[in-house]
Amino acid sequence: MDASDKKRSAAKAALEFIEPGMTLGVGTGSTVNLLIEMLPAVRDKIDRIVSSSKASTVLLKELGFTVSTLNEVGDYDIYIDGADESNKRLELVKGGGGALTREKVLAAAARRFICIVDDTKLVGMLGKFPLPIEVLPMAQELVSRRLLKMRGQPIWREGFITDNGNHILDVHDLQISNPIEMESRINRIPGVLTVGLFADRPADVLLIGGDAGVREMRN
Repeated sequence: MDASDKKRSAAKAALEFIEPGMTLGVGTGSTVNLLIEMLPAVRDKIDRIVSSSKASTVLLKELGFTVSTLNEVGDYDIYIDGADESNKRLELVKGGGGALTREKVLAAAARRFICIVDDTKLVGMLGKFPLPIEVLPMAQELVSRRLLKMRGQPIWREGFITDNGNHILDVHDLQISNPIEMESRINRIPGVLTVGLFADRPADVLLIGGDAGVREMRN
């Protein structure tokens, strides 16, 4: 089974968590795109839907969904998104697609966060995947200097602007042994909008697509 099939199987398993009358939040990225393709099959269960990015919103509208804003729905039922890495505590690295800030906001507002991945994304320690950080453009060099002191290697994602009009630094060579502490530490750097560590609010359920089917881990 290739990676795309594994992602598809995890996305399909996530549909089982959508119950009638729910407000659904969807994330961004290749795995979520597979989920969005499947949502018309459960359209009658979805009361309202919110999206973490312009890209996901376009896909949803193409399928005939009306996309609400988070301000309109408030706290809501269930958020489904992918991840670039997860550890066994369901702490995540996210932001490869650059939508980490809006993803973190949607995850914080959801009563339940379902994360869908293929089995290559489950790791012993976070940090092999470069850690994305959304920064104000004027603060890019300041933030980079602070990250170098933390022994990370920040690289500007050139040619990419977030939906919020900001830049992304991808930080290489971090060994993230204490994700909650590092999330807090990086968030305190002036000019950081969001760090792509989802540790203070990890996933509640991790659905892992593999050769033998979908494995479920819970917090």
